[in-house]
Amino acid sequence: MYNLSVFLEDSARRYPDRDALVLGDRRLTYAQVDAAANQVANLLVSRGIEPGDKVGLTCPNLPYFPIVYYGALKAGAVIVPMNVLNKGREVAYYLDDSGAKAYFCFEGTPEMPMGQEGWQGFSQVDGCEHFFLITADPAAASSVEGAATFGQALAGRSPVFESVSTDETDTAVILYTSGTTGQPKGAELSHSNLVINALTCNRLFGSAPAQDSHVVALPLFHTFGATVQMNAGFSMASTLHLVPRFDAEQVVALMQRETITFFAGVPTMWWGILRALDGDVDVERIAANLRRGVSGGASLPVEIIKQTQEKLGVQILEGYGLSETSPVATFSDPDRDPRPGSIGVPIWGVEVRLVDSEWNTVEGADEVGELAVRGHLVMKGYLNRPEATAEVMNNGWFRTGDLARRDADGFYYIVDRSKDMIIRGGYNVYPREVEEVLMSHPAVSLAAVIGIPHDSHGEEVKAFVILEDGKTITADELVAWGKEQMAAYKYPRVVEVVDGLPMTATGKILKRELS
Repeated sequence: MYNLSVFLEDSARRYPDRDALVLGDRRLTYAQVDAAANQVANLLVSRGIEPGDKVGLTCPNLPYFPIVYYGALKAGAVIVPMNVLNKGREVAYYLDDSGAKAYFCFEGTPEMPMGQEGWQGFSQVDGCEHFFLITADPAAASSVEGAATFGQALAGRSPVFESVSTDETDTAVILYTSGTTGQPKGAELSHSNLVINALTCNRLFGSAPAQDSHVVALPLFHTFGATVQMNAGFSMASTLHLVPRFDAEQVVALMQRETITFFAGVPTMWWGILRALDGDVDVERIAANLRRGVSGGASLPVEIIKQTQEKLGVQILEGYGLSETSPVATFSDPDRDPRPGSIGVPIWGVEVRLVDSEWNTVEGADEVGELAVRGHLVMKGYLNRPEATAEVMNNGWFRTGDLARRDADGFYYIVDRSKDMIIRGGYNVYPREVEEVLMSHPAVSLAAVIGIPHDSHGEEVKAFVILEDGKTITADELVAWGKEQMAAYKYPRVVEVVDGLPMTATGKILKRELS
């Protein structure tokens, strides 16, 4: 059987009593999670869901997420995870575009009523026939008129189910891109895409069965958390400590309380943890347990890598990928000396090259080109969008939209998103490079650089910076310092000192909201 749900089933068979999911004081074993997922599969089959049908899911990092995720896969369905911040209109778009037949939605909180938004979206889509409201209290009645609660729907369902046998090329998950250009598109990922990527992750991480305990602060509806921690972790019978909403101080407290061996996060999460370590924290205990640190989702500033090494004694291994690549495409080679700032080398079974706008290969060390990848990780295509698929695919190669360079030893370095590149007076300015320099200043904790309109230069370089606690520096002083550190066309002429930066639910800085 080539079904992604085998990760859960195999671990439940081998380690039935090992903790699979932990949330606060609640602990669920692998046997319990597998039984609950079987109930979900039985529920879906009873409602007429057939292999290949789409099932939507909106839920934060709670035990319900993997239970529904693997339950739908067991039934042969295709899971469509959605961002918990989506509004009703957006939910309706994803359900309609994917052709979903059923939708599971967490009720949320009074401040963030996901259930109401989910119901509004569901009610706008004729083809979506079944709505299940996931409530924190399984025995609670539905707060949404006309909806069945998750607990009510599962009541009396058998905890035994024979999973549907799927082909390796069958679609398992549809992940919608962020939609920075046009409407969001659904990347179709096969069972093979996701199984091989997760197993390759474990090979890179040096994971052993029933050994690791993860802090899962990355949203599971996002490809990074789903593959690198949930799928890879479940395949190794790891224990996943779920964090519904990232808070650096709470994560550090969890690391002190439990024996945490693995943490993966985006750069802003690592930045937050470093700041939280400055309080009354048993850093030695955390460092003694933490064997692996992983970063992805955006380029990791070298300064954060250095500080983490100094404080926790762990070398953060940096990887790179997208929703369309399952996601991991390159990763730090654990058998070679790590190179801070590099996204590493292609993972097993994957080819990487740099191309120009016409798909011609960009040769030469340190030459900049667009990163293209080919191999077992590349999506089947964008759902029902052959033209959009053809724009980014060529003979199995997928062009990522990210600019990169390769050093003489074959290590890759992200320069920037092609669309984020600033053209100032005819010169290309890569925001990441400027951010790295700014963050080397002792008063600067975090930086984000964008281009703003300029009458004569076309674009001007502007930086937003968050200062280190207790440090002071003026914007003019940073401009003057930057002038000494960078070429005349690179340094930011405009600097704005801010208390915070807008971020996505996955912790990426939202540069489009900066101006």
